[in-house]
Amino acid sequence: MVNFGTYRSLSAAVHGKDQGMKMLMRGLMQIVIAAITLGGAVPPATADGSMTGQTVIEDFTMQPETHWRFFTDQVMGGVSTGGVAFAQENGTPFARMTGRVSTANRGGFIQMRLDLASPPPQGTTGVQLVVRGNAQRYFVHLRTSGTLFPWQYYQTGFDVTESWSEVRLPLDGFTASGALLRSVPRLTSLSSVAVVAYGRDHNAQIDVREVNFY
Repeated sequence: MVNFGTYRSLSAAVHGKDQGMKMLMRGLMQIVIAAITLGGAVPPATADGSMTGQTVIEDFTMQPETHWRFFTDQVMGGVSTGGVAFAQENGTPFARMTGRVSTANRGGFIQMRLDLASPPPQGTTGVQLVVRGNAQRYFVHLRTSGTLFPWQYYQTGFDVTESWSEVRLPLDGFTASGALLRSVPRLTSLSSVAVVAYGRDHNAQIDVREVNFY
């Protein structure tokens, strides 16, 4: 796979040297041959250019503070507190959500939510995260065009450790928050994804490095 730096070099060669054109054409032919060998299809590329079956939702490289929203149960009278910060570690960006979750006043959540620009591609079967945290259980909430009220969502849980790890959450493992919703979220109607600390009194700290569909 050609990275951006190599691509710029190849572009300059194409415009200035015949040898560069030959090298480019040879590389394109290799890609075509590989695609035919694999059955005529090339999997989609992730943000770093690797060829996988993932669709990147967020890798926190492009001003994440402009499209992630943080809120707590205070919107409905609760007293939970917290926030989200965006940072880098060894050049790798991530989001860190921290706070105190309290079930007082019938509350009990903090969350960071991303509204989707479009539904996931056909064939998507789940949500993938790369996360670490304080050895607690956290949740992903999905909302759709059918979740009209704040208390409606689809939920599944996952556990984190202090080391980065990949979490894969099948869509058919999400459960509806109420009887008025479909049993499984409809792929074409997904509108947002949220990482949530929920349901019990505890201190929350979770770092999120990637959010993908697979």
